[in-house]
Amino acid sequence: MDLRQFLMCLSLCTAFALSKPTEKKDRVHHEPQLSDKVHNDAQSFDYDHDAFLGAEEAKTFDQLPDKEMIVDKIDADKDGFVTEGELKSWIKHAQKKYIYDNVENQWQEFDMNQDGLISWDEYRNVTYGTYLDDPDPDDGFNYKQMMVRDERRFKMADKDGDLIATKEEFTAFLHPEEYDYMKDIVVQETMEDIDKNADGFIDLEEYIGDMYSHDGNADEPEWVKTEREQFVEFRDKNRDGKMDKEETKDWILPSDYDHAEAEARHLVYESDQNKDGKLTKEEIVDKYDLFVGSQATDFGEALVRHDEF
Repeated sequence: MDLRQFLMCLSLCTAFALSKPTEKKDRVHHEPQLSDKVHNDAQSFDYDHDAFLGAEEAKTFDQLPDKEMIVDKIDADKDGFVTEGELKSWIKHAQKKYIYDNVENQWQEFDMNQDGLISWDEYRNVTYGTYLDDPDPDDGFNYKQMMVRDERRFKMADKDGDLIATKEEFTAFLHPEEYDYMKDIVVQETMEDIDKNADGFIDLEEYIGDMYSHDGNADEPEWVKTEREQFVEFRDKNRDGKMDKEETKDWILPSDYDHAEAEARHLVYESDQNKDGKLTKEEIVDKYDLFVGSQATDFGEALVRHDEF
């Protein structure tokens, strides 16, 4: 299976696949945990290492870098201090390595002219080229309709409107749930998938039907009954029997506890010796074990990847 076929299968599975009768489909996007370790600095700094480096890098880096170089990379505005906000941004980047790896893996396939950018025409031709030549495909899927949907998302990700995506814009296109300015398109696409009668709302039966297929079974699993109660009690906030755009957004993009923000606040609290709310290079170096561990740690590879984005 080539990349184009893989992408089409992935798109079709995401948009059209039904869950098994007894399995629950989850459309809710949650912030990932920073680490599976217990956050207890009295025992170890393992949680902080995973949060700051990313779990895989915390395991494998083995060459000590220039400590001050690290601080310079985190100090986005180059004022000589690292703020809680800058630490939060760094931690979020480290935790989303899998997203950047995914973009890197696809980039060369779509950047046909190797100019470091991906145009809509390049993406469309690679993804849909052969399918658009067949007006009546055997599999019954409407590829032209899918292409229109992708084009709409591409245009939303393309901030300057030139139909040419930078790496950051292409990342927003492939992973819209990770970008605030793309969240409306995530909600819109979800509603289009579930709203079978196209009235612009999601009613109870559409909500359940997206998660569960009766498939001839008279008795619903217990979790389906629970979901019916959840819809009535929590999803449908205005009690009109259906979810509108804002209610759908609250459902699939909940305001989760921000783990990166909490960890950044913790690192500043533990390292800020003069309690001015920001960290100097000296303060970070003094608490270097807290940030990246007492073991020799190679941060160079992470810094290179950070520069690429």
